[in-house]
Amino acid sequence: MNALLQLKGIDKSFPGVKALSGAALNVYPGRVMALVGENGAGKSTMMKVLTGIYTKDAGSLLWLGKETAFSGPKSSQEAGIGIIHQELNLIPELSIAENIFLGREFVNGFGRIQWGRMYEEADKLLKKLNLRFNSHRLVGDLSIGDQQMVEIAKVLSFESRVIIMDEPTDALTDTETESLFRTIRELKSQGRGIVYISHRMKEIFEICDDVTVFRDGQFIAERDVSTLTEDTLIEMMVGRKLEEQYPHIDKAPGEIRLRVENLSGKDLHDVSFTLRKGEILGVSGLMGAGRTELMKTLYGALPRSQGRVTLDGREVYARSPQEGLANGIVYISEDRKRDGLVLGMSVKENMSLTALRYFSYAGGGLKHGAEALAVQDFIRLFNVKTPSMEQTIGLLSGGNQQKVAIARGLMTRPDVLILDEPTRGVDVGAKKEIYQLINQFKAEGLSIILVSSEMPEVLGMSDRIIVMHEGHISGEFTREQATQEALMAAAVGKLNRVNQEQ
Repeated sequence: MNALLQLKGIDKSFPGVKALSGAALNVYPGRVMALVGENGAGKSTMMKVLTGIYTKDAGSLLWLGKETAFSGPKSSQEAGIGIIHQELNLIPELSIAENIFLGREFVNGFGRIQWGRMYEEADKLLKKLNLRFNSHRLVGDLSIGDQQMVEIAKVLSFESRVIIMDEPTDALTDTETESLFRTIRELKSQGRGIVYISHRMKEIFEICDDVTVFRDGQFIAERDVSTLTEDTLIEMMVGRKLEEQYPHIDKAPGEIRLRVENLSGKDLHDVSFTLRKGEILGVSGLMGAGRTELMKTLYGALPRSQGRVTLDGREVYARSPQEGLANGIVYISEDRKRDGLVLGMSVKENMSLTALRYFSYAGGGLKHGAEALAVQDFIRLFNVKTPSMEQTIGLLSGGNQQKVAIARGLMTRPDVLILDEPTRGVDVGAKKEIYQLINQFKAEGLSIILVSSEMPEVLGMSDRIIVMHEGHISGEFTREQATQEALMAAAVGKLNRVNQEQ
């Protein structure tokens, strides 16, 4: 089968880093090509070479059989290559239709925008994705998942021959994901080629026809998905066998450290639970169930309307994140790029940002040597892959950025560590490293709350699990009681809470 798009022998280097070496990728009409590899394997760099953001050092790019070099994203887009980025690229203050057709508005002969036509065309795109809102709504009023669907609608509006989807389901619900898959199948039937970049193995085996594996910037293999198993694909990605995916350690937790009683606030209703020393408490539930709102209320990022929180027997009240940190509670956001990191700053600055009081002289000024030593220790502990601590963090892979975000929280020496979707957008190898670190902190007596949309992750890592539904706790399970079926039943409100620990 002739490929719509071919990249062969692609090399790309940056100072001190060989990002791509002999990398290759083929995209075929009417087929979905998965592009997989660990964080830092070169997937994002390859996409930037393809779309003209980066200039390749060597190799060739063939588009529709002809050697081509795109001058930038606009050039590749006009040629027929659309890309849906993992990071949203929308303007919150504009409507959905305005975002979809920004810079390509429908204009009449007098130079006036044809608003009616623009909204009508935008509504057609939303309908194709089975979305229930109309295109007059402001993007800023939508959930992250709905904003992701708008990005998809935007790329569909270009009628692209090849569509690149970078972690497209990262913030989508199961229903939204199924709508996306229906759209992908329709695009395949039209002869479009899809590049599907994802760390979610289940999705690759469900929606993709072929898979290309990258490792350390190199092309490893192209295979038909039907010839592989999940285990063999993971081995190709990491170059080794991953023994146990969720390395839970059995260790009896200590005394109660955190007690939450009748907590209410934004989208929260009468929430009560406990957390012990050296315990991992999993928090499950569907998107919009109130999991993140609960965590942000405990941390002080959202106000509470009632309730009581005690930490090691003393009552605490966080009215701001600063007070949350002072109380010994650290929250690692599900959206590391928006809430967790300052992408223009260095690894060192990001890691020590919330712990500067530990490196400050009484009269002012920083103990730069002590700060650098502490950062270097965490870089080693977390195996952060970076040329130096002075590297701009925005240039690191997603998995390494996540490690820095977690390290920053730990540098404040917390009693309670809240991890909200800690492995979102992280490859299988980096996930394993993060799980091992979580277990290490647990063994040292840290109390951990693990919020995750991935049910196997919650089941595999937690000592006890609470499930949220419409702002309240609908189920609580010991590790032995918890099953996917029980958690899902509680998530949709079909189970009463059981086994509440006082």
